[in-house]
Amino acid sequence: MSNLLSDIVNLFYPDYCLLCKNPLTENEKHLCLNCLCDLPRTNYHISKGNPTRMLFAGYQQINEATSYLFFEKEGKTQQLIHSLKYFGNRQLAIQLGRLAATELKNSGFFASIDTLIPVPLHPRKERKRGYNQSEQIAKGFAGIYGCDIDRTTLRRIADTKSQTSMATYERHINVDKIFTLTNPTLLTSKHILLIDDVITTGATTSACLDVLTTIPEIKISIFSLSIAREY
Repeated sequence: MSNLLSDIVNLFYPDYCLLCKNPLTENEKHLCLNCLCDLPRTNYHISKGNPTRMLFAGYQQINEATSYLFFEKEGKTQQLIHSLKYFGNRQLAIQLGRLAATELKNSGFFASIDTLIPVPLHPRKERKRGYNQSEQIAKGFAGIYGCDIDRTTLRRIADTKSQTSMATYERHINVDKIFTLTNPTLLTSKHILLIDDVITTGATTSACLDVLTTIPEIKISIFSLSIAREY
């Protein structure tokens, strides 16, 4: 009876694809199959000299790095990021994390990671938003890679201004020394995957790396759900 009721509700009040606005079928969630296939993937993981990796070339502890989608103003990825970041769509973040993780694992990428670390929000901002979007992306990864998510070792201790309109130099100044570590010995000799939603200039990721790279014998890989097209 419940299935029949669900079918009737979907008939008159169907869910719609976030991008093309067409009704979703029973097996589709958030995005239709056509839009899923048409996402602007970077395919950076098939190139060792990819732009995400080159952004952080100065850190010797980096093992692998990639970004899943290109981010362009008014583009498809921006619509998805805004939905998961500002409109409470945490399930979309999990779905996209799972989708990216499946494609990357099937290609053998991030093969030896031990722990997932989402880029943390300041507690005040996380309370206001209700969740950390990078942590939701990490949940999608955890389901595919079978890794634990470390939510406590890397902490954000300053609530900074929005960086949307800042130049590259201003972004780096804005995030200088805003992260700290608690119980860093838990990550000694581990291979961690640092996860974020968007890389624009790499300033926030670099600020994370500045403290994570102080941990002895740590190996770090980087994943962002998206990256600005110019990179």
